Amino acid sequence: MLAVSTNKPAPPLALTGNQQIQPLDNEHKADVLSFLAARPSHTFVMSSWIRDNGLASLLNRGTFYGYRDANGRLEGVALIGHITLFEAEADSALAAFANLTQSCPSAHTVLSEQKKISQFLSHYTKGGAQPRLVCRESLMDKRTPENVITVQSLRTARSEELELVVPIHAQTAFDESGVNPLDVDPSGFRERCARRISQGRVWVAIEDGRLKFKADIVSDTPDVVYLEGVYVSAEHRGNGYGARCMTQLTNHLLERTKSVCLLVNQTNTAAQGSYRKAGYEFREYYDTLYLRQPSVRN
Repeated sequence: MLAVSTNKPAPPLALTGNQQIQPLDNEHKADVLSFLAARPSHTFVMSSWIRDNGLASLLNRGTFYGYRDANGRLEGVALIGHITLFEAEADSALAAFANLTQSCPSAHTVLSEQKKISQFLSHYTKGGAQPRLVCRESLMDKRTPENVITVQSLRTARSEELELVVPIHAQTAFDESGVNPLDVDPSGFRERCARRISQGRVWVAIEDGRLKFKADIVSDTPDVVYLEGVYVSAEHRGNGYGARCMTQLTNHLLERTKSVCLLVNQTNTAAQGSYRKAGYEFREYYDTLYLRQPSVRN
């Protein structure tokens, strides 16, 4: 997800009345993080990326926008780009973010809570625009460590293991979205994987030169660590190996955060069962929108 992008951000959207939306820069960092801190269990990705990259960075693969009321108080914050994320107190802010997403040529995915996605779609689909695919996902999390039989090979990935990680991570992305990132952006995808490995955010279990387990830390805050790209090799599925790896990794992460969470497709009952074995509990539904390319949005 984190990669250098040459896509230019959409221009600010001029709104009527006293409310306005404008791009954010690093001078707004404290104000934005304070706004997002009101709901840390939902804004963890934006908060983490702002801490990692700042508000104005090509690594965000998009532009952060703020929506303010007549007194200049933030009523909404959004990252509009390859992955679109938002937090909004006012429906007018959601409408503005939906309009910006429509005009952003690099917009690929929108992710939020089910109810907020429904509100977002009510604005985004005006004029006939429709997402290519909508996936319902369960947000599951764990907040308390537990005893587990240690998987000795579980550790952070090394740079020389990039080519073991890349095809597996690409496959997990394809399984979810129907798009293989190695087909559309092979060099950028490898660069993003390499950067995450260099940050110590890819965990693997490798035995006899084969990848048995993988999980990526996408965002990391004192309140929430968010995982994705979880993989268990075919020979270890259904025997508790994945649950042991997840429990061990989660125990480690809970030493520095209050909660570890992940999203799992509603139809993937096997994965849900494995996460429950690892002590994860369902919290709420999220929706992921996969958008059409600009030429076919209307």
